[in-house]
Amino acid sequence: MSGAGYEITEQGPGEYRGAGEAPTGALGVAALELKPALEAVLMVVDEPATEEHLARVLQRPRRAVALALRELADDYTRQGRGFDLRLVAGGWRFASRAAYADAVEGFVLDGQQARLTQAALETLAVVAYRQPVSRSRVSAVRGVNCDGVMRTLLQRGLVEEAGTEPETGAILYRTTNYFLERMGLRGLDELPELAPFLPEADAVEGDSPEGIPSFDVDDSGDSQTDH
Repeated sequence: MSGAGYEITEQGPGEYRGAGEAPTGALGVAALELKPALEAVLMVVDEPATEEHLARVLQRPRRAVALALRELADDYTRQGRGFDLRLVAGGWRFASRAAYADAVEGFVLDGQQARLTQAALETLAVVAYRQPVSRSRVSAVRGVNCDGVMRTLLQRGLVEEAGTEPETGAILYRTTNYFLERMGLRGLDELPELAPFLPEADAVEGDSPEGIPSFDVDDSGDSQTDH
């Protein structure tokens, strides 16, 4: 369309330019050196970025993006950098290198207590290996009420609702992509082989159908029955 002697030409989804003008940003992004462009984008992501998304944003073939990401990761490892580039939860993002975990932990926890309690870690493990699973089943496996710690895990984004149980209508829970990201896992199939050591929920849940009493808890996630 045109108006006042100024013509607007559609170049693609969401891209327009005036007649005789170079497209704004389009050719600029495509002309950027790929590896530095990937580093710049990955510095600002809030969650792992998929190869498809990065390829679309940077206007490059996915194969070229995938190769560049792996070369960057290898470069950081070879150089012994304090961070690395990881493929977690189906996407890529920067993370502190494990060798420097003590330094990062000291900085993050300085003046605050951010660790999950033992009760929360146990509950999270049950959800991870039994998912999707109801609160009553998790409580049955642990032998104590876990309503409080489940709320804590929900608030921290480590678990989420996953529908309802057909037989009872109880809400089911599963781990999130954020859980995978924090654990450094690509998928649930990379969880350590611990499931065989957990008791079967069906064998013990008879004593705790949705009838385990709830207790008010503080943010630490420990209920008065959870020691």
